[in-house]
Amino acid sequence: MGTDSPAAPVGGLGAKSTVRAVAQHHQAVVGFLVGFFLVLLLYTTLASQFGSQTAIGVLESRPAVRADQNATITPTSPSKNLAQDEEKEKNPDQAPVNEKNPDQAPVNEKNPDQAPVNDASDRMEEELIREEIDHGGIKNGTNTEPVTPRKPICDLSDPRYDICDISGDARTLGANRTVLYVPPVGELGADSQEWSIRDQSRKYLEYVNKVTVRSLNASQTAPECTSRHTVQALVFAMNGLTSNPWHDFSDVLIPLFITTRALEGEVQFLVSDLQPWFVDKYRLILKNLSRYDIVDFNQDMGVRCYPHVTVGLRGHRDLGIDPTRAPRNYTMLDFRLYVREIYSLPSAGVDIPCKVANSAASSGAIAEQQRKPRLMLINRGRTRKFVNFPEIVAAVQNAGFEVIPIEPRRDLSVEEFSRVVDSCDVLMGAHGAGLTNFFFLRTNAVMLQVVPWGHMEHPSMAFYGGPAREMRLRDVEYSIAAEESTLYDKYGKDNPVISDPESIHKQGWQFGMRYYWIEQDIKLNVTRLAPTLHQVLRMLRE
Repeated sequence: MGTDSPAAPVGGLGAKSTVRAVAQHHQAVVGFLVGFFLVLLLYTTLASQFGSQTAIGVLESRPAVRADQNATITPTSPSKNLAQDEEKEKNPDQAPVNEKNPDQAPVNEKNPDQAPVNDASDRMEEELIREEIDHGGIKNGTNTEPVTPRKPICDLSDPRYDICDISGDARTLGANRTVLYVPPVGELGADSQEWSIRDQSRKYLEYVNKVTVRSLNASQTAPECTSRHTVQALVFAMNGLTSNPWHDFSDVLIPLFITTRALEGEVQFLVSDLQPWFVDKYRLILKNLSRYDIVDFNQDMGVRCYPHVTVGLRGHRDLGIDPTRAPRNYTMLDFRLYVREIYSLPSAGVDIPCKVANSAASSGAIAEQQRKPRLMLINRGRTRKFVNFPEIVAAVQNAGFEVIPIEPRRDLSVEEFSRVVDSCDVLMGAHGAGLTNFFFLRTNAVMLQVVPWGHMEHPSMAFYGGPAREMRLRDVEYSIAAEESTLYDKYGKDNPVISDPESIHKQGWQFGMRYYWIEQDIKLNVTRLAPTLHQVLRMLRE
């Protein structure tokens, strides 16, 4: 008991001091937390107000990586004093200063996994940078160039054709049927793009071979140029369904006009699957659309370098032009007048031949002395031919026309034949390629189309009637009766080929093609035809 009593006062003083120390500690902790909270709140507010500027600084700066460590040093904004940058280059091992608060301790490079106090704000800045990049670049009064995604080289979206446009360093390897795009050094990436397209206006036509278009990546070496050109180039095919005049124009010549007419000859043709007969037959059109030598693409062993290469032909529809999609709003009328100009035919202001001839006659001339309207009568050589051709010629003459009977041949000179067509007021023939010569008719001349049996009115209008009207020609159609078709004698009136053509078409296009395009010939009832001939005469006199 004597030993315990003196110790009591000492224990009481120790307890009071302990309580006091704890209270002071709590005050210090609370004060620190309050201060930290206020600093964090202030920083977050400032970051939200100037986040975009901070993002710009981060994007423009060049990150430096320590050669002896894996940690990435925080990049320095170009707006800082250049002396600090020089000092850092002199002392690369010196820990970087926190630029937002120079008095704060430097970043701990030895513990890169330690999260900084403003980790949430840094993530926000990263998101802002990504968002700005995704929207096409940062624009905030800086010199940073917009980051624009490169436009795809090839457009495969059109239901009719595929097209590739290469601007910049384009290199053609004809022997490999390949066209290369070499991006600028700054755009070379790890990925290489490649397309394989049919270089004509019908993307699903199997008769046309494909051309490969490839964009090189950083690991691929571009072949050296063997020739350099300042003019642009066009790669396209001449094969497919060509040799039929309708396809010559519909698949190649009209799409070629759409694709290159606005270039006014400043383009070189690199022709895959070149057809010498096509070049010879349509040489005036080809020479007018391009002032340069035609290159046989498949046989070209060099590497040609161009500032721009287009692969493929733009085609809007069968034997047609959509002005809303064509350069300079070209129309079928523009194409017809263009063709007539190339072949040195009379200008658009010159009237149809019979009116020109009769107006030049003396005022005292009687009607019998006036020139009759001239009608070119085309007889097809194989399918859908007129089996009573002499009888039809006589009927047309009796109706009051001068007749020029023609059986088209492949070796006909287009230059010479165009002048014969131009001298006519009417072009008459069965639905088929021979009517394609209507490009050489004058404005207000008449195309008289004989429509075969088998619900052929729609293709007749789509392939010839519609284009004729767009070119300011007058379209007249004569649909034959079942008895005027040789199918009537071959199959009989009760066969679906005669009695129900629609059921034939529903079985597939190949069945309609077989009967109505290939097997059918025509024996015109000249008595039934006579009213249509008189209708054409009245139109010419208007």
